[in-house]
Amino acid sequence: MDQVDTVVVGAGVVGLAVARALAKSGREVLILEAAGAIGTGTSSRNSEVIHAGIYYEPGSLKAGLCVRGKELLYAYCEERGVALRRCGKLIVATSEAERPSLQLIRERAAANGVHDLALLTRDEARAMEPALECVAALHSPSTGIVDSHALMLSLLGDAEQAGGLLAPHSELSEVRLGAAAGRDAMVLTMADGTELAAHHLVNAAGLEAPALARRFAGLDARHVPKPWFAKGNYFTLGGKAPFSRLIYPVPEAGGLGVHLTLDLGGQAKFGPDVQWVESADDLQVDPARGEAFYAEVRKYWPGLADGALQAGYAGMRPKISGPGEPVADFVIQGPGEHGVPGLVNLFGIESPGLTSSLAIGESVAAILC
Repeated sequence: MDQVDTVVVGAGVVGLAVARALAKSGREVLILEAAGAIGTGTSSRNSEVIHAGIYYEPGSLKAGLCVRGKELLYAYCEERGVALRRCGKLIVATSEAERPSLQLIRERAAANGVHDLALLTRDEARAMEPALECVAALHSPSTGIVDSHALMLSLLGDAEQAGGLLAPHSELSEVRLGAAAGRDAMVLTMADGTELAAHHLVNAAGLEAPALARRFAGLDARHVPKPWFAKGNYFTLGGKAPFSRLIYPVPEAGGLGVHLTLDLGGQAKFGPDVQWVESADDLQVDPARGEAFYAEVRKYWPGLADGALQAGYAGMRPKISGPGEPVADFVIQGPGEHGVPGLVNLFGIESPGLTSSLAIGESVAAILC
């Protein structure tokens, strides 16, 4: 039976960042990816936004890792030449009833260490974005956008340069831990029956992380949360958008509302909405949902023309809290929580997971190194 020091399951942006951190610390790292390429799941179906750290509960992992991750990510991308843009964003109140929310958002951001938000009047906001309609806005200058695929390729390159190895088409079927393995190392069984022994294992399987953890013999099931799937549909804009910054409404239950984001080429997209579904594979966009998008977008961009939106793509949030429940924090679960030496589970790494990826890598390395 082949043996490796450390296995990271999942080659999305978080798994790659974790593998990079562990490989650079001197560990022998093997990255197992069920798909044939890196970043084919949640990492390729999101807004590619570098978040500032505004919305999250003060003291939470999401808040701390987002703020730390933002700093690391900007520095990393600028050093490596990964394309990004600090375009900034406006969080807009489109009615007087929403105006108090802006101050609450600003206070929460300050509690998270984000002190660069500026409260704008309607005229100040429209001076920045003339096509915008609102009663007031918050300007976040440290929000940006990044080429997530170039980022993942760079992270993989770093991991490989430090001795890490990617194994695509490598679906993990089950794991025997500790006494269940009958040996000091964990025993990993692949879908094709191949077995591999490892001393450390990081479950960074994203949407599949809870389901995979339930196949870990020797891990108490009470440490594995129930997965929930919140689909986010995106619609793209035909033609050029009259905005140079991201535009976000005041957050809604379960998400950040139907916001306008831009890619590095200037193409605008709207979304994601929140659609609770039963399967992580439910990624088809129903064009009929576009009607609701028009209504939401016209609250802050009344000039949106009929027929301008086309069904784009959908992403899936790997949530561990369901509809109507308080939003769950990230879970970075190490031996101190579940009692299994060498095992780290990453659960519920939804937004701001991309922004937080390098900081999550630091955190996992601190546990295992």
